[in-house]
Amino acid sequence: MGRKGFVGSKHFDETERLKKSQNVKKAYTNTWSDYVKYFVRFFPYVWPYNNRKLQLHIVLCMLIIVTQRVVNILVPYQLGKVTDQLSTETGRKAGIPWSRIALYLCLRYMQGSGSILGFIQGRLWMAVSQYSYRSLSVLGFEHVLGLGLDFHLSQRSSEIVSTLDKSHAITSFVEKITFQMVPMLIDMTLAIGYFVVTMDRYYAMVVICIATAYVWASTKLSQKRVENKRRLVRNSIVEYGIKVDSITAYETVKYFSAKDYEMERYVDAIEATQAAELKYQSSHHLVNLVQNSVFTVGLLFSCVFSAYQVSKGIQMVGTFVSLLTYMAQLQHPLDQFTNFLRSTQDNLISAERMISVLEQEPTVADKPGAKELKVARGVINFNNVSFRYEEKHKPAIHNLTLNCPAGSTVAFVGESGGGKSTIFRLLFRFYDVNSGSIVIDGQDIRDITLKSLGENVGVVPQECALFNDTIMFNLKYAKRDATDEDVYAAAQAASIHDKILRFPDGYNTIVGERGLRLSGGEKQRIAIARAMLKNPAILLLDEATAMLDVDSERHIQMALHELSRNRTTLVIAHRLSTIISADIIVVIHEGRVVEQGSHAELLTLKGRYYSMWEKQVSPTFAEASSDDEVQPKKLNLAKPKSKDMKQAVFINDLALQKM
Repeated sequence: MGRKGFVGSKHFDETERLKKSQNVKKAYTNTWSDYVKYFVRFFPYVWPYNNRKLQLHIVLCMLIIVTQRVVNILVPYQLGKVTDQLSTETGRKAGIPWSRIALYLCLRYMQGSGSILGFIQGRLWMAVSQYSYRSLSVLGFEHVLGLGLDFHLSQRSSEIVSTLDKSHAITSFVEKITFQMVPMLIDMTLAIGYFVVTMDRYYAMVVICIATAYVWASTKLSQKRVENKRRLVRNSIVEYGIKVDSITAYETVKYFSAKDYEMERYVDAIEATQAAELKYQSSHHLVNLVQNSVFTVGLLFSCVFSAYQVSKGIQMVGTFVSLLTYMAQLQHPLDQFTNFLRSTQDNLISAERMISVLEQEPTVADKPGAKELKVARGVINFNNVSFRYEEKHKPAIHNLTLNCPAGSTVAFVGESGGGKSTIFRLLFRFYDVNSGSIVIDGQDIRDITLKSLGENVGVVPQECALFNDTIMFNLKYAKRDATDEDVYAAAQAASIHDKILRFPDGYNTIVGERGLRLSGGEKQRIAIARAMLKNPAILLLDEATAMLDVDSERHIQMALHELSRNRTTLVIAHRLSTIISADIIVVIHEGRVVEQGSHAELLTLKGRYYSMWEKQVSPTFAEASSDDEVQPKKLNLAKPKSKDMKQAVFINDLALQKM
């Protein structure tokens, strides 16, 4: 199938999904009140309240703007004086007007963005601009990190990164108002006053008509560009997302020989972006054409009338020159207005996504007056806990009541999707329970700070996420003030120290994006070493040894056994041989506790756990049975296969240790 029919529809789905997720508010760029509203909203991130030096910079910049406006009046006025002296008989007899020419050149040197005043203003504002960019970037980054897991699961990482990059658009928006809109208003006000005082009121009326027509045409035509710009931004984000996702999922692309498919998707995304850009740029050039036409008509009337007055002796030639010079200067602030209008619309459209993210409230946050978690024993109680991810979804947890004694090991088993990981997420407060409560040593976790909860709970996830940095950095991430010796001890306990030393760069080895340069087992051992280094009061193990071979698993289980000694440990496991020594084994089915007890007690019940155990331990039984419909048979441990033999020996070792 051709690219247009195959990839184009995919790109359309992506842009439509992004358009819906952005919840775009079109009022952002429709009225002047919106500009004022967002200027007031973002000005606190430009005005440095606690920095007197930067405040002085802003005040000086404002003074320079006013000075430049005065210079804009004096330049054509002084040029007119020079012209009058050189064009009259009396003036020519007086010789070359060196002083007036010198003053004119001095004024010209102070005029424009490339002048000495412009240079000073740029240098002063640079520090303020960096401050505002830093404030907005930190605000967005901190806010995104503070949002709940539900937000991050509903967004593509590339879209979030692209959104955070839009902080410069907000900074630019505030700067455009400060250095373009305000100077333009001052220039137009002074121009009208200047023409009324020094020339005929007719010229003031011309300026008013030009400015009104210019602004009206710019506003009306620019509104048509807004949707084109929005489409361009959406397509650009999709293009960026495809590029990032394809590179991030490089191995998947290779596994499925999907290079050509990814190239087609990317090319199609570029074409869609360029098509939107063509429409946007075409509307932009149309605006420029109309504006130039309006200004040229106004200039024509002014020149004709002024030339008529000069020919009749009503005005001097210098006045005509001053008029032409000043009218030419007026086109610059009017162009600045157009640039302001265009860039403001563009910046606000680019920032819409960031604004929508900033308006998102965290679903889980500290209560006012939340206290620090104090873990004395580590008793965990689930009191009639129920939870569902969304209203339209069925409950993930139903009336869960469970007591985890201090220092005990509690294992959760059951089919995938049964709710085991949800229990961990609720305990770590990625989500808050819908009803019931989770209590640690008598403290409802909703009444304690998230930071203190994270400091007292350690997690070894099923899939370890590593930063693209050194192994040492990733290990110390669990405890930033840890010494190298502490790291080595944790790595040795996790049976990864010797392996790391065999790497050419040792602990300074870069692990690659998401740890791709390491094997699954190596990443898992680093995750375990991090948990050991953190030394938390409560430990959560989510399939912590799932990526390991049997020999490595034996060593790791011994290390985890030592790590979990005298601390409350919750374990999720699919391989039942790893949790037979747990104090309590909880069988979860469709979000409910259907069985709980020790390994021996659950086997005696001959229920769901018994069936799961026989399927895993007896290969013959597992092959002959079908899911949930078989009758339990006698355990077949007489002749286990090689891997089963190692597991059986390992099981006995753990059982002896637990006794």
